[in-house]
Amino acid sequence: MGPFVILGCGYTGRRVAGRLLDAGFQVAATARSLGLLQGLIDRGLQAHRFDARNPESLSDIVSAGATVLHSIPTLTGDDGPYEATADILQALGKKPRRVVYLSTTGVYGSTSIVNEATPINPNTNRVRLRAAAESAVASGPWESLILRPAAIYGPGRGVQVALPAGKYRLPGDGSNYVSRIHVADLAAITAAALTSHLTGAYPVADDHPCTSLEIAAWVGRLLDVPVITGEAPDSLSETRRSDRRVDGRTIRKLLAVELEYPSYREGIPASLG
Repeated sequence: MGPFVILGCGYTGRRVAGRLLDAGFQVAATARSLGLLQGLIDRGLQAHRFDARNPESLSDIVSAGATVLHSIPTLTGDDGPYEATADILQALGKKPRRVVYLSTTGVYGSTSIVNEATPINPNTNRVRLRAAAESAVASGPWESLILRPAAIYGPGRGVQVALPAGKYRLPGDGSNYVSRIHVADLAAITAAALTSHLTGAYPVADDHPCTSLEIAAWVGRLLDVPVITGEAPDSLSETRRSDRRVDGRTIRKLLAVELEYPSYREGIPASLG
């Protein structure tokens, strides 16, 4: 099976690459800068500098029959957010055998209870771009799977980092629900998705959706830092204002993946230090 190509080998992609290399697969990856990939390069990763704004070089990176992970998020240009997926897919042509796209649960919009049967409901420009990217991937001449991760956290990223830095604010009373997935679990699910033949679109989340206040208070006690409440929701990013409980059990069952971190209570301590 393979070769595998990871487009956008960042926070999640690096961990997916590591799992594939551990399994003995041939793996290539793209990134704007290769500095963070050096450890993987030493293990056999074929790394390529790549700017999604100029995707023509992909024809030299992706070989016929490759399995591709598309992990490049919506970009920001002079005129605001824009989606490079259409140009990326055009550059891929008909070479890939399979494409897995890492999207976001943001495409469910204001829907508050989400599972694998929930239709998307994009309600902002950024997530409408994501929905368009999903559609483009799903309509290509390859086998495709869409993964929609909830908020991704892990070492160096999450409430346990933002709260001590004074960068975490609760929207209103913090009663909005947020679902999460530890990056190690997301990488395990994604690696299994790449090596499967499963198609369709699925949300990805751990087993413990919780309110913003619950996790902030827990982290505050754990790290002995104060929690600041009452921030006007409109002053926060759209991801911080979301109110969504995500059931991610189906994709894990289909791919036979067990969570290493079923909730933040296991995942946050493992992410510290």
